Amino acid sequence: MSQSAHLEGRTTLADYRAALTAPGARGPAVASALARLPIAMVGISALLYVQRETGSFADAGLVSASALAGVSLGAVIQGRLIDRFGPTRPLLVVAALLTLSMTALAVAIDAHASTFALVALSAATGLSEPMVGSASRALWTKLLPAGQARNAALSYEAISMEVFFILGPGIAGLLITAPWPGTGMIVGAATMVIGAILFALSPAVRGWGPAPHVKKPLLGALAGSGMRTLALAALGFGLVIGFVEVAVPAAATEAGHTSFSGLLLSAWSISSVAFGVAYSLRPWPRALNLRLPVLLSGFGALVALLALPSSLWALALVMLLAGAMITPQSTTHSAVIEAVAPPGTAAEAFGWVLTAVTLGLAAGQSMSGYLVEHLGIGAAFLAGGVAGVALSVLVWLLRGTVRPAPVPAGSPSGELVAAGG
Repeated sequence: MSQSAHLEGRTTLADYRAALTAPGARGPAVASALARLPIAMVGISALLYVQRETGSFADAGLVSASALAGVSLGAVIQGRLIDRFGPTRPLLVVAALLTLSMTALAVAIDAHASTFALVALSAATGLSEPMVGSASRALWTKLLPAGQARNAALSYEAISMEVFFILGPGIAGLLITAPWPGTGMIVGAATMVIGAILFALSPAVRGWGPAPHVKKPLLGALAGSGMRTLALAALGFGLVIGFVEVAVPAAATEAGHTSFSGLLLSAWSISSVAFGVAYSLRPWPRALNLRLPVLLSGFGALVALLALPSSLWALALVMLLAGAMITPQSTTHSAVIEAVAPPGTAAEAFGWVLTAVTLGLAAGQSMSGYLVEHLGIGAAFLAGGVAGVALSVLVWLLRGTVRPAPVPAGSPSGELVAAGG
């Protein structure tokens, strides 16, 4: 594939079909979907659970943010381990750890433990969340050669994630009304653990052996300037979403319809998936280095408009509009990884992007909780939008760094193709 075509990241429907029917792809794809399905459900369920028990959105936002901080650290650690040893052993270990940490968190919430204890346990659950998304994304570089089918597979990863963001919050909103409000959190964690185990034990994943040892810089995949620019764009993306994920449940609660919070968050994922599929066929701007700042600035501007509606119905309509910018950003992040990640760092590179997104989510949720309680819901939406636009300006100034990464000394030459060069 030419570099220009690669940097445009175009796909067709035939490419999606070729990717998903590739030999060895079906089992891991199904298991990965199961493991990633509750990725939004667990966080929203925990936030609503803590808020119901403590009566404070500020405390709930802090506990939720601590889980995301744990995810941000776990994503990089697990990514490096997966690149080095393959996914099977790391995923099985963290699946066991998540079972223990999530059980402890549920017991602590029910016992009305201190906020400090809840924050610590929540961080442990995030740290032990299996990074099946990183492994699944990296697996495509082993199942498919560089080209349009692999681009489609990576787009599928982003689009399917948005489907889970549609289902997850909606399920969480419904399960918070169950006799025990922790039901959604535990069901989501159990689904995640089962999916991770099935993925780790699938034949294609077990055949992913240890990688040849190549000395890497301390920052690993993040050592490249292009990866750092991508991480900044991902941070802005997560930051904007973090503001919304606290402000929307607050708006639903204020209106007397707490159970609608998950459905409202699902609303913008509906337009995200619908627009994301069409966008992957004809992306704009065509150059990835321009697409990163343009999409982030548009997302921030649309989220700022969420401060205007005065009813839940109007809020849902504006969220449908803002949601159109979500999947295009996720697919762009995946395409940029293919272009700029150093060879042999596929899982770690995605881990850094996930880390940046989750740090943004954590910061956004924490600040949003404070703004909701002290300045109002509209202030939280407006602040999230302004933050997204401000970071998009920085990404625009750094757009020239988004270019293919060099091959480090000692790296097998074939890895450049596998990394998307």
